[in-house]
Amino acid sequence: MRSTRPVRPVRPRPPVRPASSVRPGASPWPYVLIAPAILSMLYLLLYPLARAVVISFQDFRLRQLILGDADFVGLRNYRTLLSDPRFWEVVRRTFWFMSVNVVAIMVLSTLVALMTERLGRTGRTIVLSSLVLVWAMPVVAATTVFQWLFHSEFGIVNETLTGLGFASFEGYPWFAHPGAAFAIVVVLIVWQSVPFAAITLYSALTTVPGELYESARLDGAGAARVFRSVTFPLIRPIFMLVISLEVIWTFKAFVQIWVMTRGGPGDATTILPVYAVQTALANQRYDLGSAASIVTVLLMSGVLVLYFRQLLRQEGENL
Repeated sequence: MRSTRPVRPVRPRPPVRPASSVRPGASPWPYVLIAPAILSMLYLLLYPLARAVVISFQDFRLRQLILGDADFVGLRNYRTLLSDPRFWEVVRRTFWFMSVNVVAIMVLSTLVALMTERLGRTGRTIVLSSLVLVWAMPVVAATTVFQWLFHSEFGIVNETLTGLGFASFEGYPWFAHPGAAFAIVVVLIVWQSVPFAAITLYSALTTVPGELYESARLDGAGAARVFRSVTFPLIRPIFMLVISLEVIWTFKAFVQIWVMTRGGPGDATTILPVYAVQTALANQRYDLGSAASIVTVLLMSGVLVLYFRQLLRQEGENL
């Protein structure tokens, strides 16, 4: 027998507002919590740059540093700097130094990344762990180790070369010869930079589908052709990003050179950051040192702008 109890009407549920429809910025607390970190970062990054810009337009020496009565001199410091032949020699050396380092870093990093991708799990773990350990070593500690390696009397390099029969390297003063000192600094910076670039490129290689490699090999492509036609086009954005980061890293290299050679012998290892410090400390010419620092920032920014313009132009042609 059918029940005659009345059916209670079903009330419609209120619509659930999706998370994306929540009005952004409804609560100020996220901004309040992150504000101290942002303000601190801006202060630490922008204040030194702004202070250097101001000093570069002043007559700022030891007296002005103590008394704080610096006078504005306009572009006089920049005219003095740009009329110095030594400055332009340092600029040429800086770009040569950057080019040698970036090319060596990218070639070695790419080879290490490709090798790591082809290793088994154990070998890959060993290689990646070694790269991380090298990457984690403090810059000053690594520079000190290289100083001892190439020490003229107690260095392992001289002892090894002498033991192999190269008697001319007994007591060889590496840091007294311009070419040798320059090469050692390059080796040090490349050794410190390869881990980051290699790990980043290896991470990019893991995103390449294996089916593309199989198809290329079935078509008879060799290893070089596979890398040129399959691998590189897919990892190109990461590859270009790593190049830009390495340009910045090598362009502003200072600690390694200052600890190891202080720009010597002569000016063999003097690049723009080292030149700026030397200029500021030589006769307490902090104004000229600041001007050199600002010119360094402008040159590095110009290189990156040209690089990114070329990169975006190539990306537009490929679309």
